[in-house]
Amino acid sequence: MPKQFDLIVFDWDGTLVDSSQIIVDSIQAASVDAGLPVPSAAASRSIIGLSLRNAILELFPEIDELQLQTLVERYGYHFHTRDHEIPLFDGVPEALAELEGTGFMLAVATGKGRNGLNHAMQSSGLHPHFIASRCADECHSKPHPQMLHELMDELGVVPERTLMIGDTSYDLEMARNAEVPSLAAAYGAQPLESLLPFAPLSAFRRFTDLHQWLKQNA
Repeated sequence: MPKQFDLIVFDWDGTLVDSSQIIVDSIQAASVDAGLPVPSAAASRSIIGLSLRNAILELFPEIDELQLQTLVERYGYHFHTRDHEIPLFDGVPEALAELEGTGFMLAVATGKGRNGLNHAMQSSGLHPHFIASRCADECHSKPHPQMLHELMDELGVVPERTLMIGDTSYDLEMARNAEVPSLAAAYGAQPLESLLPFAPLSAFRRFTDLHQWLKQNA
């Protein structure tokens, strides 16, 4: 069966790695450190996928620059003290190796910063599978389409031959803004009902089911 796509772009947190709870815990702990009201778990999950600065401003729109910097620093501290605990979703290494071996170009578009993504790629062992990546400190934050536009330009792929996979509305809205088809990872940060309005090709409760779809349809 001929390939439908040439480039598959993955979000990182909540799509390939099961990091959503540690992100929520880190946001809440950083809020305590900064003397700010602690956002609920639901509110904290709802901003996963944005750049860290945009996420904080979404949760605390009235804070000043000093408080924002404090939150950024304390979030980084709490997250990095636990990042060794973050597991890959079941089947991720095998799926990426198979997709790469089948001839797909694989890339990452993430709300993480470059240093954070490089560290996560190295520690997870997934870095050899990806040909390109874009981070929130290099581009506009999702859902702006810049990350996808730059990846497609770099790799010479048109939107209809590109597939975006993510677990948040920001991922899928970015795909829609770039006129790129998408798949919804409904096992990550946001519930299925937050993802369906962006008309993904399909949605999945487990990464292994997503992988099966890719084998049959991508």
